[in-house]
Amino acid sequence: MIERYTRPEMGKIWNDQFKLETWLKIEILACEARAEMGEISKSDFEQIKNKSTFDIKRVLEIEETTKHDVIAFLTNVAEYVGPASRHIHYGMTSSDVLDTALAIQMKTAGELLLKNLNELKQVLKKRALEHKKTICVGRSHGIHAEAYSMGLKFALWFEEAKRNIERLQHAIDSVSTGKISGAVGTFEHLSPNVEEYVCKKFGLKPEPVATQVVQRDRHAEFISALAIIGSSLEKIAIEIRHLQRTEVLEAEEYFSKGQKGSSAMPHKRNPIVSERITGIARILRGNSIAALENVALWHERDISHSSVERIIIPDSCIALDYAFGLTIKLIDNLIIYPENMLKNLNLTRGLIFSQTVLLKLTEKGMSREDAYQIVQTSAMKVWEDSSKNLKGELSNSSEVKKFLSQKDIDELFDPRKLLKNVDYIFSRSIELN
Repeated sequence: MIERYTRPEMGKIWNDQFKLETWLKIEILACEARAEMGEISKSDFEQIKNKSTFDIKRVLEIEETTKHDVIAFLTNVAEYVGPASRHIHYGMTSSDVLDTALAIQMKTAGELLLKNLNELKQVLKKRALEHKKTICVGRSHGIHAEAYSMGLKFALWFEEAKRNIERLQHAIDSVSTGKISGAVGTFEHLSPNVEEYVCKKFGLKPEPVATQVVQRDRHAEFISALAIIGSSLEKIAIEIRHLQRTEVLEAEEYFSKGQKGSSAMPHKRNPIVSERITGIARILRGNSIAALENVALWHERDISHSSVERIIIPDSCIALDYAFGLTIKLIDNLIIYPENMLKNLNLTRGLIFSQTVLLKLTEKGMSREDAYQIVQTSAMKVWEDSSKNLKGELSNSSEVKKFLSQKDIDELFDPRKLLKNVDYIFSRSIELN
């Protein structure tokens, strides 16, 4: 059985019980607003308030006949309330309930995801500080480039987590929008005061201009934000998958006692958590495309978005919540191998210092073109002959000797000097937050 990390609260937000409870709260609050305006008698409102309830099985039973979930719900509520139920849903359309409830669900789920993001940010900060001066090789195009810091990898992800927090906060604000304005959004049969009252109670903003629905660019922004966050988690997972390769092995997922990597090969320790995160990110991106397709609806509303949203919004929230649990635990328990990092740093036998030599030659007066040619020629000899190293080739170069002493050359091949500004980078990122 796959180990689960999803918060129990996240699943509850998307079950039928929470949804119908929210529908009922919206309907009661709308009646309460009308009662305060004198449109519903005190006795009738007390009856609505005290007797309103529902039974999920009965709602589903009625829906078998009505083929309409909101009508089935209202019919069941009326069975409990009695004559005063005539005031429930007055002047409202189904989407007034559905969209306002969905806003509450997305807002609640989004706030849980924000907690995850902040937790991820903190664990990234911890690992960044821990490995601030852990030297590894930086790679571009998958090829060794120059020395890097493992702490900077974590700091890079930390900064991205900060941006994702801002994205998600904005997306939550955008979807925290309710609508109680009737069949096409004109308040034809209901006072705008009702909408203001209900939305305020739930911490929502009224949709300034609506049709029968809250406009779906808001929902697309929310789902797109989740997809971007998922892609950030995949970015972390992909890096770990590369670092865990047998021939690299600079980092590795924690492998617990009794864990098995392969049904066929007992020696295997596979990056299965990182691969799982990668797969979930694909689902989130796919869902974002569906959310974008929902933006364009016919005239003042069609129902083409509804069936899509019943899948992609709960699934995206739950999937991302699950991916967060995986990622936080993955980072927190990630095994780092500094000795392998140094071993890999030296695999190219000094080639990572080519730019350092190039720049030093130009400082000493050689043209950049000549310096590049000389260093590249020496570097290609090292690539082609495993017995050679760049420092030795440069030391034997008569052209280089005209500009650099042996002491100069020796001083250039120190990887710690390539990280002299790591403290500065941390000072404007990790240490400020």
